[in-house]
Amino acid sequence: MSQPKLLLNSKQINLIINRLALQLVENHGDFSQTAIVGLQPRGVHFAKKIVDRIAQISPSATVRYGELDHTFFRDDIGRGEIHIPKPSNMPFSTEKLRIVLIDDVLYTGRSVRASIDALMSFGRPAQIELLVLINRRYQRELPIEPTYIGTSIDSRNTEEYVKVDWTNQQEHVLLLSNK
Repeated sequence: MSQPKLLLNSKQINLIINRLALQLVENHGDFSQTAIVGLQPRGVHFAKKIVDRIAQISPSATVRYGELDHTFFRDDIGRGEIHIPKPSNMPFSTEKLRIVLIDDVLYTGRSVRASIDALMSFGRPAQIELLVLINRRYQRELPIEPTYIGTSIDSRNTEEYVKVDWTNQQEHVLLLSNK
C-alpha cells in the first residue's frame, strides 16, 4: 500500500463549504422552493455542514433538509456484496421542489443514479442538482455530472480511492491506494 496523499485539509474543506453554501444561497434565494438532501451514509455529514453554513449566511432562509438511503435502488443489490441500509428521513414531499442532492465523493455515478430513483418515491421534483465535495473525473460509468463541485481529481487509477474523514477534529480528505 502506497503512502496516502492529502487532497484537502480542514482549512481547505471549510473554505469549500463556505463557497458552496454561498453558491446555493445565490442560486436558491430563501430556499422556499428548494430542499437539500444528504445521501446516506457519507453525504449526510457534509450536507449538515452545508445547511449549517447556509443558516449562518442567510438566517432568514428556511431550508428543508432530508436524508436519503438508496440501498434498495442499487443496480448491484443481491449480487454478492452485502449492503446495510441506513434510515431515510424525508419529512416532506419533493413534489415540484428544486432538490440539491449532496454526497461526499462522485465516482462512477451509480450511487447518484440509485439516489435519484429513490428520491422519486417522495414526489416528482421540479429539478435535481448534485453537489459533491470530491468529483473523481475519468472514472464515470454513467453520464452524471455535478452541478456544484468542491474540488476535482483526475485519477485514472482504479486501485486508488478517496477517503473523507469527518470523525476527528482535523477533518481531511485522502487519496489512498490498494497497491
